[in-house]
Amino acid sequence: MMDGIITPYDRLTLIHHHERPTVRDYIPMIFTDVYELHGDRLYSDDKAIFGGIGRLDGIPVTIIAEVKGRDLNENKEVNFAMPHPEGYRKALRLAHQAEKFHRPVINFIDTPGAYCGVEAEERGQGEAIARCLYEFMQLRTPVISVVLGEGGSGGALALGVCDELCMLENAIYSVISPRGFASLIWKDAGRERDACDIMHITAEDAVALGVAEQIIPESEGGAHTDPEITAENIHRSLSISLKDKMSKDIDELLLSRYNRFRSVGEFTQMDTTVDQGG
Repeated sequence: MMDGIITPYDRLTLIHHHERPTVRDYIPMIFTDVYELHGDRLYSDDKAIFGGIGRLDGIPVTIIAEVKGRDLNENKEVNFAMPHPEGYRKALRLAHQAEKFHRPVINFIDTPGAYCGVEAEERGQGEAIARCLYEFMQLRTPVISVVLGEGGSGGALALGVCDELCMLENAIYSVISPRGFASLIWKDAGRERDACDIMHITAEDAVALGVAEQIIPESEGGAHTDPEITAENIHRSLSISLKDKMSKDIDELLLSRYNRFRSVGEFTQMDTTVDQGG
């Protein structure tokens, strides 16, 4: 932290704090009557993604969340929050179930990226992520996504196709981790801090770029200092957003979702025609 200013690297440090709450901490503080559902009906149950149903202010919702552990054993159990393809297929199965029963979907994003091991590639990792992108775009029910900590690469984007993207104030959202960026650009993973300064990965950056709509405040000093305050802020944000999205006609909502993503990454193309006049 420099002169009271929280830098992007400071935020990266905060989201890696060993006591930072995970979605397993937040769910019982935000939802009631939660019932977990398992499996993709094709291969197995991926513990890196939680799926279930619950109630938010009495409204039935489907909850899909990437799961981080708080210690080494928990992280090993959830593959360090790096989902396999069966995790994304479970997410999509539950999303379609939500669509069938007219339940809104609430996604929680917290992953360094999808698992890139050989077995994940053999089982169709790329196709599973692409299928989520394609089908969430057309899902005929409201979808709200919240980035809790890390929003890394396609592993995060698979659950990021939504009507509104919210980010906790210290969360990051990026095509690659700062360490991975530094390794690729400078061949030096130790320049992680430098990468943070130029990647535009913070919640403020995401809102300014039109990638996210809302920043959710954390408790002072980071979410780990008082998880209940942060959970209350998430709850409040979701309640307001959910009521807004549920009040809209579904076709209007789908058009808005489509236009939302069409507007991300807008650019201006210059006229490069060469004047051939003599």
